[in-house]
Amino acid sequence: MTAIDRWREQLERWAIPAEIISAAPESPYGFPTELFRMRGRHATGAADPTPTTVRALEGLPDGGRVLDVGCGGGATSLPLAGRAGVLVGVDSQEDMLEGFLSNARAAGVNAEVVPGRWPNVADRVGPADVAVVGHVLYNVANLEPFARSLAAVARRRVVFELTDRHPLRWMNDLWLRFHDLERPEGPTAQDALDALTELGLDPVIERWARPPAAGGFERKDDAVALVRRRLCLRPNRDRELTDVLGSRLEEREGLWSTGPPNQELATIRLGR
Repeated sequence: MTAIDRWREQLERWAIPAEIISAAPESPYGFPTELFRMRGRHATGAADPTPTTVRALEGLPDGGRVLDVGCGGGATSLPLAGRAGVLVGVDSQEDMLEGFLSNARAAGVNAEVVPGRWPNVADRVGPADVAVVGHVLYNVANLEPFARSLAAVARRRVVFELTDRHPLRWMNDLWLRFHDLERPEGPTAQDALDALTELGLDPVIERWARPPAAGGFERKDDAVALVRRRLCLRPNRDRELTDVLGSRLEEREGLWSTGPPNQELATIRLGR
């Protein structure tokens, strides 16, 4: 099996069984705008640049053009605002693009938005100096056209950021408890690196760690509700879910979020 096929196969295993989806009170998919807008705001004023920011800045000339695919609130591209001339955000959720524009205005940088999915909208963005893709790859089963189109658009460098393991893996015990469902263990950042190498894109990986990204919900109940929605549960399970989450439900800087206490991350760059 090729590395590209292995990547696709592992992601396809994450599909939620049809019988669980049909019984769910609401869709487990999609992302809350509030969460990503808040992360973008925090990233703009971050004191210490991440390896992703450093690698992107290495390829970005003064006044350069940055493409942010799956931009959300701009957490990956806004740290480049001091050097970039314009940020171009691509996202399939139009409310995310509104948050991206709002955060860009607050950071004092010019911004443009293109609604849609990459690479379907690749012909609408024009060339960029640097493309950044933060925490999107685990949603991309068909990696080859996604990565090749980025390499074609970005004149200098493409920079991916992703968790070392699938970002929903921390919930595997919850799926087992509430649905008696075993969830996958992969893919991993290494699998992404192997697939990109197989495509001849000469990727370079850098692994690092940090506490969970700043941002979250003002209300504890909203943080629990997001996990409940992901698990296809009804609201009457919130109290039980809160108990099971334990220390994985945490308040930081006045905002509530869920997840592991530390994040193992990877930055993968393409280009010089």
